[in-house]
Amino acid sequence: MLHEALAVRRAGAIPLIGDERWGQDQWRGVVEHATGAIIPDEAEWAALTSGSTGCPRTILRTQQSWDISYPFLDEWGELTPADTMLIAAHPVSSMASYAASHAAHTGFRFNTPVKYRMGPGDIGNVSILHGTPWHLRDLVDLLDAGHPTRIRAAFVGGDRLPQQLRHRAEHHGIRVLGYFGAAELSMVAIDDGDGLRAFPGVDLRIRDGVLWARTDQRALAVLGTGGTYRIRGAWATVGDRAVIRNGRLSLRGRSDDAIQTAGATVRPNDVEEVLASVHGVEAATVIGVPDERAGQLVVAALETDRRDTADLLERVKKNARAQLTPAHIPRRWKTTTRLPRTGSGKIRRPTPEEFEELR
Repeated sequence: MLHEALAVRRAGAIPLIGDERWGQDQWRGVVEHATGAIIPDEAEWAALTSGSTGCPRTILRTQQSWDISYPFLDEWGELTPADTMLIAAHPVSSMASYAASHAAHTGFRFNTPVKYRMGPGDIGNVSILHGTPWHLRDLVDLLDAGHPTRIRAAFVGGDRLPQQLRHRAEHHGIRVLGYFGAAELSMVAIDDGDGLRAFPGVDLRIRDGVLWARTDQRALAVLGTGGTYRIRGAWATVGDRAVIRNGRLSLRGRSDDAIQTAGATVRPNDVEEVLASVHGVEAATVIGVPDERAGQLVVAALETDRRDTADLLERVKKNARAQLTPAHIPRRWKTTTRLPRTGSGKIRRPTPEEFEELR
């Protein structure tokens, strides 16, 4: 699919990749919307995004808006035409199109996993990984089990990268470049182990607690309604709350996901960061569920592959009590082997109904 997208691009048309898991109605809606839209002449790539919530919107961009970031990645990863990248993200993700375009720009080869989850056969003859923290965890699990790989570096985006996962990868000799970005803005900030800092050529500022970026990587246009993407002159934002201290960026979640509980405002990202810091928690998500007295209750779901979760849950609760204010401590807990994710592999906060069904 990614090779076909590159062929479409070379032929002068604009590739847009969908998701084979969609139902007919969703396919019909996306196709009708895309083919009926007015497309700027400069558009060369298109990608669908819905972030963690909402209906897909179509992001249009130029080739140059992606190309300007590749030289930095090539230098950091010491990439050459002899390399082969494993693009682990599902093709519907803008991450996958970006990575395939990177291969075409620099001249290296790429593969994709044979199945949704990478297996031993996927990692043996590749040297670079591009994917989400979930994909990096799959890779490290395979290495822990003794399966060989030539992977020496990984580009990891799409979600928060736990430090313990970075350390596990580094133990196997894999350098990790974590990054924060958005389909509308592309590369915003990078972290090679010393905290998030602005991607070269990107200017960052905080306005009313929200992160804004000035970058030549900005999308050409966004088709569709909804979302938190806004533009003010040369600056743009996707609504992420953040703090910048000593040149390092600390993300605090989207501006529209706050939980109002008993008169207090809780940012889920603040809680998730504390919960995910406990060894054994692969990922954490926090939402608000309706409550007659408090308005909303803070509840949490932890992703873990451990069979005995009772001890893990007690350690997480103890850590939460030590680091969080009472309003931020979840009132209900669940553990699961896999949290809900978007088509691109990014953790998606469940609805209250989905939270109840987690097992």
